[in-house]
Amino acid sequence: MDLPPLTQRFVLHFGEMGSRWGINRTVGQIYALLYVSPKPLNAEEITEALGLSRSNVSVGLKELESWRLVRLSHQPGDRRDYFSAPEDVWAIFRTLAEERRRREVDPTLSMLRDALLENPGHPDDQHAQRRMREMHDLIELVTGWFEDVQRLEPETLKRLMRMGARVQKVLEFGDKVRALPTRRAAKE
Repeated sequence: MDLPPLTQRFVLHFGEMGSRWGINRTVGQIYALLYVSPKPLNAEEITEALGLSRSNVSVGLKELESWRLVRLSHQPGDRRDYFSAPEDVWAIFRTLAEERRRREVDPTLSMLRDALLENPGHPDDQHAQRRMREMHDLIELVTGWFEDVQRLEPETLKRLMRMGARVQKVLEFGDKVRALPTRRAAKE
């Protein structure tokens, strides 16, 4: 690997984390390199920087394109394709979340919807269907919330994320207020 020490450490880490995120090591390394690169890179530059085979780089770039995580560009007088990662980290986060949902969550919801339309006769299947409904309802709730969050501007999203435990305190306070007797109940 022909990279400065800090960049190399980042690239190697992303490669190792790739398998935990459902991508292979090569794809993780290519993305990390593109993310920290100050300029778009072509496949030959990526191959040289990472010490990978040209075919592995081509396959990795196609995978990243299918995830919509790289941008393709061209330079005047050069027929090669150049690749870069989006600059906006929030756009990257949104793209990853949308792709994960499309690839993983949506098929699960589809299967659960189909299962909930069935009329099971066996008691074990009836129990299973009740459990599937709970899972379906939770996934629907979370994905609906996430769609709302996806529409927020990054600054609003940051403020929301920083709220953390304060939201719990507000909700608990609201529960206490709702539990107080109303004026009408106090007069009776």
